Amino acid sequence: MTTTMTESKQIEEHEQEPMDVRIDMPWGYVVGRWYGNRQVRPILALHGWLDNLGTWNKLLPLLPKHLGVLCIDLPGHGYSSKLPEGIAYHFVDYLCVILRIMEEYGWEKVSLMAHSMSAMLCFIFASLYPHRMDMLISIDIVKTRYRKPPSQIDYLRSNIEGYMVEDERFANAKRQEPPSYTYAELEQVLFKGSSKSVALENCHHILERNVSKSTKYPDKYFFSRDGRCKYYTEFHTSPPFAAELARTIRNVPYCVIKGSESDFIDEQSDEVIGILRSNNPHFELHEVEGTHHVHLNNPHGVAEIINPFIMHHRPPQLETWTVDDVDGGEALPAAVQEFKVTVEDSENVKRRKRKSNL
Repeated sequence: MTTTMTESKQIEEHEQEPMDVRIDMPWGYVVGRWYGNRQVRPILALHGWLDNLGTWNKLLPLLPKHLGVLCIDLPGHGYSSKLPEGIAYHFVDYLCVILRIMEEYGWEKVSLMAHSMSAMLCFIFASLYPHRMDMLISIDIVKTRYRKPPSQIDYLRSNIEGYMVEDERFANAKRQEPPSYTYAELEQVLFKGSSKSVALENCHHILERNVSKSTKYPDKYFFSRDGRCKYYTEFHTSPPFAAELARTIRNVPYCVIKGSESDFIDEQSDEVIGILRSNNPHFELHEVEGTHHVHLNNPHGVAEIINPFIMHHRPPQLETWTVDDVDGGEALPAAVQEFKVTVEDSENVKRRKRKSNL
């Protein structure tokens, strides 16, 4: 039986539908969603603090089609497992998640795309394992946080006390449903809680995996993410330590995108940026109009920066690349063009040799 072009296209489209995945962890599991090509190693996408993989919903359709993207919910976020009662979340836990995912899929290297808290995470990961990375895209953060000693003492104290309260709530939630809200109220909570960084019309992308329907009130919902994540233990770095970490990231393609309305990349980041610029020939820093969630509110502006970066550092292989719109006359990417010319030249040489032997 012959497969028609229409049927082939339908098969191809079906194969490219997002695939939900579950990756076992010692305490439970991490869930994710694999978008696009599953024939080659994907980009691993990590969300920001208290968000989930929905943060990438608007950007993903705009990215190059030759690479898939595996988006995950970090522990305690979205649909991933929560840590057991009495166990606090720590920055190092999230570092280990990257390594465990690499081990699960047998990746020697990893390509990372990260926002906010995860951009801090990936800065540390890149400094510890530069030889295991082939690409890093960071949205609106370039380094880990630093607080002056008096401020850090206050932060630690309030963080511990906040965690204790949330851990008690976590225990009680097994017996009693948390406070519930209408969906419109939840949108306002997220909008204002993010300091209006997540545009009101985009809040549903985050809320979808962060709330559950109330069993007591039919038209209400409650936050289902782990409240203890609000008080996770950060990886705190002094300026000299952050500078030393930056010096180890020497040959990693590293693209940082700053939201123009955000102050998460400020003068405290200047030294690290300067080191990355001077030591790493593959470092780029761009500014795109938007807030801290610039990738969600202005995905086209972010894609204009990310796409050439991806095409340069992880170009398509001829056997995995497909033209989205052949009839539209879309040109082959430059990397594919060069490979195609090389193959054609090689075939021409072979033909000339065969002809000379006749």
